Amino acid sequence: MAYWLFKSEPSVWGWDDQVAKGDAGEEWDGVRNYQARNFMRDMKLGDLGFFYHSQKEKAVVGIVEVCAEAHPDSTTDDDRWECVDIKAVRPFEAPVTLDMIKADPRLEEMVLVRNSRLSVQPVTEAEWRAVCALGQTRP
Repeated sequence: MAYWLFKSEPSVWGWDDQVAKGDAGEEWDGVRNYQARNFMRDMKLGDLGFFYHSQKEKAVVGIVEVCAEAHPDSTTDDDRWECVDIKAVRPFEAPVTLDMIKADPRLEEMVLVRNSRLSVQPVTEAEWRAVCALGQTRP
């Protein structure tokens, strides 16, 4: 299993929107960055990810699961762009802010710290466990 982080502006698509989609999940569409697209191409069914609210909140707020592997993004006719579908698994007991992540030495190499603009990014197992611990949430 691999771990990921999905960033979204909560005013556009927030945790509550994701939860409302239920087990069917929703396309993680609209990504127009080649590196982020390539990460989605690497994802497998059952991989887990952090749901991260960007912009003002800047916090991990939940855990999602990949429920459909890479396929054409339905929001464009350009065949270069693909996406995965994700579904909500559980919320974090306590949000984990970017400031908390930056302050934790275990997370100093996390992609979120080094390249906070990337909308889809990998997370190591050690980072996964550390962020879950900070959020008082089971991994």
